Amino acid sequence: MTITVMLRVEGLTPARLYDFLEVYWLAWERFRYMPVARAPGWWWERDPSFALHHHIEVVHKPLDEAALQDWVSARLNQPLPDYRPRWKFWLVPDAEGGAALLLRIHHCYADGLSLLGVFDRICPPSPQQAPALYGAAEQADPGRWYRSAGAWLSSLAAMTETAPEPLTTETGSRSPLERVAMQGLRLVNEVSQFLVEPEDSPTRLKRPLLGRRSCRWSRPVALAGFREAAAKTGATINDVLLSCVSAAVRRHIEADGESLDDTILHAAVPVDIRRQLPEGIRPGELDLGNFFGTVFVPLPVDGDSSLERLYRVKHETRRLKRTWQPGISWGLAGSASLLPGAWRQPIADLMYRKASAVVSNVPGTHDERYLAGCRIREQMFWVPQAGNIGLGVSIVSYAGQVQFGVVADEAILPQPGPFLDDCLAELERF
Repeated sequence: MTITVMLRVEGLTPARLYDFLEVYWLAWERFRYMPVARAPGWWWERDPSFALHHHIEVVHKPLDEAALQDWVSARLNQPLPDYRPRWKFWLVPDAEGGAALLLRIHHCYADGLSLLGVFDRICPPSPQQAPALYGAAEQADPGRWYRSAGAWLSSLAAMTETAPEPLTTETGSRSPLERVAMQGLRLVNEVSQFLVEPEDSPTRLKRPLLGRRSCRWSRPVALAGFREAAAKTGATINDVLLSCVSAAVRRHIEADGESLDDTILHAAVPVDIRRQLPEGIRPGELDLGNFFGTVFVPLPVDGDSSLERLYRVKHETRRLKRTWQPGISWGLAGSASLLPGAWRQPIADLMYRKASAVVSNVPGTHDERYLAGCRIREQMFWVPQAGNIGLGVSIVSYAGQVQFGVVADEAILPQPGPFLDDCLAELERF
């Protein structure tokens, strides 16, 4: 469950990077802490021997694009030590096309949107501009969850007590208590729908994993092309992007001669749920944390045409936007650490069996940004993988361009490059 970030930063030197991280990155106190298991869950504990040089490695190699992709893949298979805070930067200042800055950080520190917020804060849109607002103290306060729940119940009771008398049943209106009951029935129905969602078909995406991963990233493509395809078809840019992934998955399965009739495949798509949280536990502007639920979007790999796949993706994403599935999955994942060990695996299996791939859409800034006064030319994120899901696809937008990235277990996708080519080729068909 480790997030990988790669930035291509022109002219970035080791000295600039050290000074930058010391001042701006470490302003978030959490990065000096380690996750430590103590009943009944995990807690943050300050690293008593923290030193920044433990978390930076400089690699003086003139890597071209192909060598850089192999080098990044090797870092993905290198575990982070559990006796220090679980994050590390690598800098390749002599990489062809500009310095490459790689970050690997465990998902417990922050979700992808929180990390984007960090980089947006500390990477201003001008090389002469210094970050104005950044950093946050680490305050472990589990009691806020209980306090916020109590406040929510109190407000609900107050609403019930102060509400006017309900109108007669002929008008069709409901009392506050009836509305609460209906919400409870909806929750039961949503949980039932989540549990009975069919598992994915046994395609090559469900092979036993080897534990060796490789990653690749595509060339940048103008975002305008996706915007034009969305406008032409009445869909959203996200629908077009997910349809491109669906087409690549289809061709990947077809290459093995597998039948696509009645094939069921889902993509686990992270969804931000910050706005749905009660005020007491909603994160502040600079807070780190994990506030993503998951929706399981059916991939129409049996669709015969690009337009059919796109419209089916559009239909499914509209349907899932109205569900409580993201909150349910977030609640299951968030409460797992409080459960006995024997109960955790069934919850994990429930999540992993419902998808064959993870697809994440990372919205970056519209303008170019600068790190330590150096221009960020490209940025790439790779989503973490968990359980037996061996394929992860990231779609990253930045400064008017889009890039596809893929990380895959060798048993699922030995050569990820053609998969990315298929994603881009699908765009040309709209």
